[in-house]
Amino acid sequence: MIQVRVFAFGMLKDSLGAEASEIALREGSTVADLLAEVSRAHPAAPLRGIAVSVNAEYATAEQVLRQGDEIGLLPPVSGGSAAQQADLSGASDPAIRTEAIRTELTRDRINTAQLAEAAKRGEDGAVVVFDGIVRNHSRGRRTLHLDYEAYEEMAQRQLREIAERALTDFGVRQVTIVHRLGRLGIGETSVLIVVASAHRAQAFDACRWLIDTLKKTVPIWKKETFADGAVWTDGEPFPAGIGVESGNVS
Repeated sequence: MIQVRVFAFGMLKDSLGAEASEIALREGSTVADLLAEVSRAHPAAPLRGIAVSVNAEYATAEQVLRQGDEIGLLPPVSGGSAAQQADLSGASDPAIRTEAIRTELTRDRINTAQLAEAAKRGEDGAVVVFDGIVRNHSRGRRTLHLDYEAYEEMAQRQLREIAERALTDFGVRQVTIVHRLGRLGIGETSVLIVVASAHRAQAFDACRWLIDTLKKTVPIWKKETFADGAVWTDGEPFPAGIGVESGNVS
């Protein structure tokens, strides 16, 4: 037998609990076996369409688990429509200069103007900024505030990976991504992306790809509190290769 440690995030915490749980499995058990065990213990848990991480990396249903593995049960992340599918294969490149990327999770207010100004260099012809802010309504309901939570270790890795991918695929010079966690009021910045490049077309394309990919793949979840209740935001389905197929969950 092996023991693995399981963490639930976002809306799954409501049915599985906020605390990590220890689960015993047979040697050679896979992610699919673990999900079947969780489903038996918690038949009402909404497991279809989730992704699973093993030691802060996305995993397939067939991945074999080992003693002491840390498992994340990840509902679709904070959401946002995107026309492109995220492909993160080969994203990490150790040759990329550290100063070309800034990624951060923070519980402090994001200073948009300061970060945009800091990204500029003499060789840049364009700096494109996406400033995602908390609006006062959603789906016809008045919003009071938002709460963001993340699987922080994994989110940091994913932010770095998509920033690296933007540098290599779009040929931009610098990428900054900062995301707020905790409680945010109306009008506050939840996520800031700054892309600096010699040419505007690459900067625009990279910035759009970054926010669309972040909203599909980075493990950050949003809870909206309205005047008449609160709800976890439904995320977009995970891209192919990340989400666990529904047929693998009983």
